[in-house]
Amino acid sequence: MTTAGQNKSTDGSTLTVLLALAANLGIAILKALAGLLTGSAALLSEAAHSVGDTVTELLLLTALRRSRRPADRRHPFGYGKERFFWSLLAAVGILVSGAAFSFYEGYRTLRGEGGPEGRDAWVGYVVLALSAVLESISFSQGVRQLRAEAARLGETWRSYLRTPRDPTVKSVVLEDSAALIGILLAFAGLALHQATGSAVWDGSAALAISALLVVVAYQLAQTSKGLLIGQQANIKLVRGIRIRLAEQPEVEKVVDILTMIVGSDRILLCARLDFRDTLNAADLERACVRIDGTLREEFNDLDEVFLEPVPRNDPVLRARVLARYGDILERDPRPAPADAGQPPAGRPAS
Repeated sequence: MTTAGQNKSTDGSTLTVLLALAANLGIAILKALAGLLTGSAALLSEAAHSVGDTVTELLLLTALRRSRRPADRRHPFGYGKERFFWSLLAAVGILVSGAAFSFYEGYRTLRGEGGPEGRDAWVGYVVLALSAVLESISFSQGVRQLRAEAARLGETWRSYLRTPRDPTVKSVVLEDSAALIGILLAFAGLALHQATGSAVWDGSAALAISALLVVVAYQLAQTSKGLLIGQQANIKLVRGIRIRLAEQPEVEKVVDILTMIVGSDRILLCARLDFRDTLNAADLERACVRIDGTLREEFNDLDEVFLEPVPRNDPVLRARVLARYGDILERDPRPAPADAGQPPAGRPAS
């Protein structure tokens, strides 16, 4: 990824998070006031949900800002993983501030310990309708950013959502999706409570919102966990790099490929190659420099490239590779020539 491309991607993520922050802050205030006026546990749960989302957006903004810092002596691979750390904290924030409070409100209401309810229900309906409009605006921006990131990587948006390289966009989309579902749950709880006079519906809606937030927090935490541990780059990128390495005239065999996402649009690559035995030391050095440049030119998400000359038949190394990948690296990744499988001229096929 070029610097301009990285800046464009980061600017898009920042706009998405800022829009979500503004929407969630306004919605949280409206829901809290409506919850206090109506005494609805579902509305108070939704207010806590929006407060949690607001805190999440602040953490994501912190992630975007801190992850931009350049590499230095203490962090030679840069600070890109700060984005993953703060995203993990955001997931914990959703779990604590949103899910826990919603569960408490639902439990308290079902036990009959809530305050007077059913008053001014129209206020709740109006606030929920306004909240749905604001959340839809934020959700639309998040989906646009998600589709743009997926298209840039040549993936479908569903595939990108499963294994994103930028958890901030996924966080916003999942939060807004949960918020829209939560609004429907709160609306149903409020309406059924008003129609039946039973607070059970209101408390049940609050518990359902709590369960929804637990699922969202778990999904976001799993994404951040994978990236923090050291997730492999997109498999299409890995395959493309392997093919390009195998095509180099100095390379006899691609022995091993290791990749790791070290930040949004930043990939670390370590390739172990069996070079031709006819190369001398100077040839080998020039080949490494040339291959490095070729890879960076084609795969501009590469941040650091390490090329290590190794023998293909080293038993310890081969055992490690087989344990990690199976025999996939044993197969020749280069496409077969057009006349592959054809018998030589003048000789019939057997």
